[in-house]
Amino acid sequence: MNTLSNTYYTIHNGVMNLTRHIDGLPWLLIRLYLVPVFWMAGSQKIDFETMLPYASTVQWFGNPDWGLGMPLPFLMAFLAGWTEVLGAILLAIGLATRWIALPLMVTMVVAAVTAHWENGWQAISDASAPFANERVFEAATRLAQAKEILGEHSNYGWITGRGSLVILNSGIEFAATYFVMCLALFFSGGGRYFSVDYWLNLHFGSKA
Repeated sequence: MNTLSNTYYTIHNGVMNLTRHIDGLPWLLIRLYLVPVFWMAGSQKIDFETMLPYASTVQWFGNPDWGLGMPLPFLMAFLAGWTEVLGAILLAIGLATRWIALPLMVTMVVAAVTAHWENGWQAISDASAPFANERVFEAATRLAQAKEILGEHSNYGWITGRGSLVILNSGIEFAATYFVMCLALFFSGGGRYFSVDYWLNLHFGSKA
């Protein structure tokens, strides 16, 4: 048994050691995945002509009736928007990856709690998926009725020619996913070879 185990781990370690030179690739892909996510979110909040958040964004952050009802809405919108914009830029080149991952995680937690928590888990309503709640089941009824109406009074095949008709549930699914990805980057850094962090650390870290 010991011989078999030793043989397995010898082969395992030998094969896996061959991949160590590209072990920065997954972290590069995670960073590049998050870049457009955060850039789009941040650029929709920040007016690059004034470098300040849009008035509509501030109103949405502060309004308790149809918005988030957050205190200090201008400051919160400013911080959230610029965290996402700068986060996208830094993740793109892999600079200060672990540092920027922290405020990005905070932003995702705040987004999950203030904007998505009451909607449950699912981002897209699907009554057959795990974590479906009453809101999702009700959405399925509405979706079925919408499909029936569209089928009778429109070209339903054309409408759904580029994808199925769905109802957005806006749960915490995406915010939680992005949080986990940023958490992984916080512990891993930008990755070997494919980040500015790696080369800076190679140069200055050896001197330190």
